[in-house]
Amino acid sequence: MKRLLLVGVAVIVLAGAGLAAMYTVGIRDDAAPPAYSKVASDPPEARIERGRYLARLGNCAACHTVAGGQPYAGGTAIPTAFGTLYGPNISSDPEHGIGSWTEDDFWQALHNGKAPDGTLLYPAFPFTEYTRMPRDDVDALFAFLRTVPASDQASRPHDLAYPYDQRVLLAFWRALYFKAETWVADATQSLPWNRGRYLVEGPGHCAACHTARNSLGASVAGAPLGGAMIDGLGWYAPPLTGDTATGLGQWSRADIAALLTSGVSARGAASGPMVEVVTGSTQYLTAEDADAIAQYLKSLPASARPSTGARPSQATMDIGAQRYRQYCVQCHQANGEGSGTAWPPLAGNLSVTAPSPINAIRMVLDGGYAASTAANPRPHGMPPYGQVLNDNDIAALTTYIRNSWGNEASAVTSLEVKRARGQ
Repeated sequence: MKRLLLVGVAVIVLAGAGLAAMYTVGIRDDAAPPAYSKVASDPPEARIERGRYLARLGNCAACHTVAGGQPYAGGTAIPTAFGTLYGPNISSDPEHGIGSWTEDDFWQALHNGKAPDGTLLYPAFPFTEYTRMPRDDVDALFAFLRTVPASDQASRPHDLAYPYDQRVLLAFWRALYFKAETWVADATQSLPWNRGRYLVEGPGHCAACHTARNSLGASVAGAPLGGAMIDGLGWYAPPLTGDTATGLGQWSRADIAALLTSGVSARGAASGPMVEVVTGSTQYLTAEDADAIAQYLKSLPASARPSTGARPSQATMDIGAQRYRQYCVQCHQANGEGSGTAWPPLAGNLSVTAPSPINAIRMVLDGGYAASTAANPRPHGMPPYGQVLNDNDIAALTTYIRNSWGNEASAVTSLEVKRARGQ
């Protein structure tokens, strides 16, 4: 009995020591913040403009500005599987914003994921990607934010379910899934390729939507940019890898750059949450940066392609073909090739052939417009058919476009349509 008791005590002690070690790893900082390296060559005005550009690349306003509200005053709801977080006020207000922060405080937030007082930040704020940004860029971004007019709007508290509202648990999450990084260029690759990789993996934080996450909200290792459902939004972010059916394998660099800067391309148009990304962020890319991103993405190998699932019945395809002729053929053509960039092709469209049919379902249900950009200020739109077609019709129609003109994807069920209506 004494031996068993001693073993039990030893197990408890070891478990406690292990947890203590994990906690220590989770709260530790990276090395001391490096000094800003550009002095004479980077005057204040240039630094602020550089920061403005980086704020757009990071689409900071999306999470820190409520529609119709004061810029960067916070309050935007960010739905997740763990509850709703709210983007904080990052205006220059010293009490409610970040006006009292120093450059080192801001570096601490982006690089180490901590507030100035050491409070651990939730990874809905993508410090997991921002950690790769060099001090030069972080300081430039901070210089711009200090020019944002102050707002006295208090940051709204997060509304998270227990136990996710216990910030102390973030230390253990960080021990498992986060390590502060310093971005290093690949000497075997070109300058544009390295620039594109940096923009994708750093300020652009593309992985936040396009990489699958595990049950604890961490990016799944081994599947970078391989496509994922966007948590809380009911849309699927397609793979950005080289697969010819579900990724960018058939896209040219020009196609990718065009979508990023205008919202439309010969291969497809931005839809769902990507419309906001193009409108608020990527349309402002320089031509060189848009091409750099395209060059990097085109170098990614194809990710593992999931099974296409159940094949559609001929009866379903027949019903879908009838509905297509009634409602879709005028714009998207009988061959599914569309009409220029106004009405995108459905043949080979990666949103149509995605492992998840949700994007196609939502477009048929709700319609929508491509992004309104300087390069495409009056985008064409698609009318909603959710009030015209029932769940069975929409299931048949989306099944048809996912399995015609060379497309091969899973059949769509009326239950999937019903669920999409309720989101």
